[in-house]
Amino acid sequence: METSLGTHNGTPAALHLPQALGGAALANHTEQQHYALGLFLSCLYTVFLFPIGFVGNILILVVNISFRDKMAIPDLYFINLAAADLILVADSLVEVFNLHEQYYDVTALCTFMSLFLQVNMYSSVFFLTWMSFDRYLALAKAMRCGPFRTKQHARLSCGLIWMASISATLVPFTAVHLQHTGDVCFCFADVREIQWLEVTLGFIIPFAIIGLCYSLIVRALVKAHRHRDLRPRRQKALRMILAVVLVFFVCWLPENVFISVQLLQRTQPGAAPCQQSFRHAYPLVGHIVNLAAFSNSCLNPLIYSFLGETFRDKLRLYIEQKTNLSALNRLCHAALKAALPDSTEQSEVRLSPAV
Repeated sequence: METSLGTHNGTPAALHLPQALGGAALANHTEQQHYALGLFLSCLYTVFLFPIGFVGNILILVVNISFRDKMAIPDLYFINLAAADLILVADSLVEVFNLHEQYYDVTALCTFMSLFLQVNMYSSVFFLTWMSFDRYLALAKAMRCGPFRTKQHARLSCGLIWMASISATLVPFTAVHLQHTGDVCFCFADVREIQWLEVTLGFIIPFAIIGLCYSLIVRALVKAHRHRDLRPRRQKALRMILAVVLVFFVCWLPENVFISVQLLQRTQPGAAPCQQSFRHAYPLVGHIVNLAAFSNSCLNPLIYSFLGETFRDKLRLYIEQKTNLSALNRLCHAALKAALPDSTEQSEVRLSPAV
């Protein structure tokens, strides 16, 4: 069939040109809006959450290490959790302004950020899982579980948890890199096998265990209330750990839902690895779920400082010891007393090791 010059499928090409330009302009406008929204959220995170996460986690580590002789078993788990959070908060400075997801096109940088993200995720959820189990042991002395809860066993547990977290990241990482050595635009975070492992081992299985632990804890609490054998300190430690678990679940749920949707979708045959990634297809959504995951590491110090009565007392004493000038000492003491009111117990009693 013969067609005249300047036509396409019987329609003049001049009519298609404005439509194409209009579609391109609309797409460009939408992309600019997404970029502006992503930049705004990144600025909010950097100004408000990042300082809390960075300074707060360092403060938890410094204060607890300064009072290591008065460190309780829950405190030992929390300082390890703070170390894991500090790693992610430091890594977030690179990720938070990855607005166009261009970092994922650089194999080395993508791998670097993915490794830190996964080590933090695994260590956080493993510590929270073990802390939930530890709380059950603390409330189940009727079952003769008390002798297993010693500081020596807690230190050994922390070492094993770190080894498990690093192994759960590095072993799959090594296997995947051997398989994709020559791939162009390869990113460790976008491999389906790694994502399945992240969702199952890093989220679904741990929270199933945590749910079982807290169902057993409820039974132990019911028995303790019947026999009036529940110490107030154990109840406060339980409340703080429960709050940390809930915040972890809320912050990491969007990331895992985002990955799960990608896993459940079929990949288009013949598509390049970069085009298959959800991070490139939906950069704004990917950026938001990453910010939500980073926020968890910034919120933990707030929970620890507001719900951790022992930590508040340690922080007060730490500032008093580090403040040499009497006037500044009184000013800091008055400010701390107003922000962190004393309980009815004396500081010496509150700083005694608790279970």
